[in-house]
Amino acid sequence: MEQGAGGREQRDLLPASTDGELFTRCKLIVIKCFMRKLKNIELNRLTPEDFRKADKSPFSVILDNVRSLNNIGSIFRTADAFLIEKMYLCGITATPPHKDIHKTALGSTESVEWQYFKNTIDAVHELKKTGYTVIAVEQTIGSISLADFRIDPQNKYAFIFGHEIHGVEQTVVDICDICLDIPQFGTKHSLNIAVSAGVVLWEVFRQLRWNKSQ
Repeated sequence: MEQGAGGREQRDLLPASTDGELFTRCKLIVIKCFMRKLKNIELNRLTPEDFRKADKSPFSVILDNVRSLNNIGSIFRTADAFLIEKMYLCGITATPPHKDIHKTALGSTESVEWQYFKNTIDAVHELKKTGYTVIAVEQTIGSISLADFRIDPQNKYAFIFGHEIHGVEQTVVDICDICLDIPQFGTKHSLNIAVSAGVVLWEVFRQLRWNKSQ
């Protein structure tokens, strides 16, 4: 009885918040353990050779007269992230190797396959001949919202991203199968091309992986 009473007395001497503080500290320790930033060696990154051998997403990217080399490099990096099959660089779009592309590509030009076409229309016709559904990412009359777009995992798709100011050329839009737009709600209704590519490619890649898991 005395030990029990003494134990109670000892607990009574502790600050009322001690148990809560102890719980909070333990919680923070657990969170820190689970939220530790991963090191590069923990990311299971493919080598460029492994990437080339890996099964690719049924998606290709066409860059229609993209002027910024940093944007080109960024899209290469996004293409690498989502196992894009191939990049088609058209018109004034610069090609690797180039130091300004490398700044943002960070070596992904060595993993992602690419081809140059002087004329974007020629690239579109080439892809259509091999069974691709060609999609211009552009705001047009009748364009489909990305929120409503659903891929068919049995099909192959080529997504066209255009010039930073003028967008995808109208003559290219005219021969596409679909036009796709990203819903926007601010004052500009304009996203950087590298951002647009990231949004679209992530969404279709997500759908592809979701469908495969069903």
